[in-house]
Amino acid sequence: MSTRLTRAVLCSGAATAALTLAVGTASAAPVVLSEGHVDVIDVSYEDGELALGLHDETTGTGVERDPADVTLRVKPEAELAVPSNPAYAFLGSPGDPVWVLPQTNNPDLLFAGWAAHEVPSGAFEDDEVTVALTAVSGPGDVSAYDVVSGLPVVNYDSGDGLPDAFTTTAGDHHHTNWAFEAEGDYTLTFQASAELPGGTVVTSEPTAYHFTVG
Repeated sequence: MSTRLTRAVLCSGAATAALTLAVGTASAAPVVLSEGHVDVIDVSYEDGELALGLHDETTGTGVERDPADVTLRVKPEAELAVPSNPAYAFLGSPGDPVWVLPQTNNPDLLFAGWAAHEVPSGAFEDDEVTVALTAVSGPGDVSAYDVVSGLPVVNYDSGDGLPDAFTTTAGDHHHTNWAFEAEGDYTLTFQASAELPGGTVVTSEPTAYHFTVG
């Protein structure tokens, strides 16, 4: 038994009760991220377990975080108007406001993406992991899209029904546009799945990510 624990055991009843309460209620401090590089969806596979986390590089030093402890802030500066191009109709009507974390780095906003650096090559068929958006709670629809040759390529869109999914591969690191169609608080729930070489499918636990917009 450690010296510290021995002292705790020898404390008076009142002090011991206070120590027990402190230990029982301890938790990671909540974190709000509002600018800088973050892999919102960080896919890992270790000891036969597929999992989703969050990789925070906003300070320049990578930190693995539990998504439950993090709020991702989409600042008012992210507000744009929906383009008149019909290809962007999934964001709403032309001219409507939409809040977008951009695919290219803007130092005043979150540079948000996903990564599968912690998925070893050869672990899954074709090195592929499917990440499904299974639920959205919030005041508006949510989507993620890339812009390729001036046109959007949608990765997922809660406005056309859920679940909606995209595929990543072992070692992948990808940035995309994250779009929110109204101000307020959102919870996005994702779940990953992949097929092992023998045909068995492994699935992560559903993982909730929290955003506040505006």
